[in-house]
Amino acid sequence: MSLETKQNKKKTTSLSLKLYFSPGQSQLIGPPQPIVAIVGDDIVLPCHLDPAVDAFDMIVEWTRPDLDHRLVLLWRHGWELEHKNHLSYEGRTSLFMEKLKNGDVSLKLSEVKLSDEGKYRCFIPSLDRESIVELVVGAASSPVIIMHNSSSGVVLECESKGWYPEPELFWLDAEGKLLSAGAPETVRDFFFVYIYDSPALYVAIVFAVIFVFMSILAVLFVLHKRRENKITVGCAFHACLFTALTCSSFSILLFFYLLLLLLLLLFNVFGLPLAFLRFMSQQND
Repeated sequence: MSLETKQNKKKTTSLSLKLYFSPGQSQLIGPPQPIVAIVGDDIVLPCHLDPAVDAFDMIVEWTRPDLDHRLVLLWRHGWELEHKNHLSYEGRTSLFMEKLKNGDVSLKLSEVKLSDEGKYRCFIPSLDRESIVELVVGAASSPVIIMHNSSSGVVLECESKGWYPEPELFWLDAEGKLLSAGAPETVRDFFFVYIYDSPALYVAIVFAVIFVFMSILAVLFVLHKRRENKITVGCAFHACLFTALTCSSFSILLFFYLLLLLLLLLFNVFGLPLAFLRFMSQQND
């Protein structure tokens, strides 16, 4: 009698499911909150396709709608066209090439400036998808604590310079609790606090220099004519007329120069320059 042993063999069958998305189903997703940066930082403006699709061979545009020349970065079919970028962004923008195949089209921005603050638009024409990313830029020096004696005891002063926008100062104890302190005092360095690193600053300086230079020339010319002993009696009338016209020109130049300084001072007091420039740019667009 023979015994036959039967072995039961278990067979395992695996079924893998692959999901394919058409590019038209993808959406461009940006951050819900503004990106905050400090002057000099290297930052990333996040933006990605969801569901993820390969964006390496697509056209990706990063723009600033508030600029005359809006293009910040142009990626076209595997190449970044740097020569088409806005001059202020040359050499400071790039994409993550290794992440493009996963739908990540985030913008890397190096050496952030105050003028970089604003809203950025990421747009992919082939998908007709866009996303807006807001960048907020601040500037501040490290706080300096100054200690000095007074009749009532020791006084500690916390000082910070070169900031934008205006910060809030707090004193905290070792446990992180808020300490009572005197009201903060703000000292403004003329108009450089609010329009530092903005186009308005450079334009204002150029106009101010021109006005001052022309005013000085007008004054020197008038003094020269008055001291000149070679003016004959016959042309005295013409000389007086020319001097009067020169003085009038000087007065007009001086008036516009003082008006310019007044506007800059008012802008500084109310903190309006950057907002005013952006508003005018939006109206022009």
